[in-house]
Amino acid sequence: MDSKNSPQNVINSFRRRQQMTPFIIGGLAVLLVAVGVIILVVWFNGPNRPAISLLASKTPTPTETATITPVTPTLTFTPTFTATNTATVTNTSTPTGPFQYTVKEQDNCWTIAQTYKVDLPVLLAINGFPPDKCPIVPGQKILIPAPGQALPTDTPIPSDIAKGTKITYIVKTGDTMGLLASRFNTTIDAILLATNDYNKLNNLPVLTDANKIQVGMTLIIPVQIVTPTSTRAATSTVAPTNTVAPTNTPKP
Repeated sequence: MDSKNSPQNVINSFRRRQQMTPFIIGGLAVLLVAVGVIILVVWFNGPNRPAISLLASKTPTPTETATITPVTPTLTFTPTFTATNTATVTNTSTPTGPFQYTVKEQDNCWTIAQTYKVDLPVLLAINGFPPDKCPIVPGQKILIPAPGQALPTDTPIPSDIAKGTKITYIVKTGDTMGLLASRFNTTIDAILLATNDYNKLNNLPVLTDANKIQVGMTLIIPVQIVTPTSTRAATSTVAPTNTVAPTNTPKP
């Protein structure tokens, strides 16, 4: 019988295996434990680690950070508001006839006519000035004709005009109150009364002297208030005279 297969060798080999078995099992256990630890470490530190409260680390509180998104600027036209002064409406009476004006420094008839938009010849005529002169001085009061007023022209009065009708008449060269009263079948007092009513209404000077009318002055004349008186032409009566017939005287 071979000595290696002897019972004693078998028993000794079995005993040695029994003695080595705990070491082998222990080594395997240690190896398994080490492998398990490595796996756990890798697992907990990886992106898919488990959420275990006992092993979880403090999770930082996320801070909201505003993300600045670049905006491309666009041109925006902003309207500029301009303050506009609103004119206050005032009631200005427009003169219907000539009105009085006080001459100032540096005034002349031309500038006055341009300022009030009137014709220069009318301005001169209404104040009785010569056609080619402007004799005004500062402080002097003159009359300004109404805008659009023209030099007077003779307008025939209709024959059937109603009694007492008031007409507007502009004094011309050579006019007198007496002539106007006779021409329009009225009286001087009636002309003065109607004219002064008109002047007061238009803030014009009152006419007190019938002999002081001026060329260009406006008169209000009530026409046909008196009966026209026909004036007969003067006739001369020639008295008959006795004519002595000549007698023949005989010659000696």
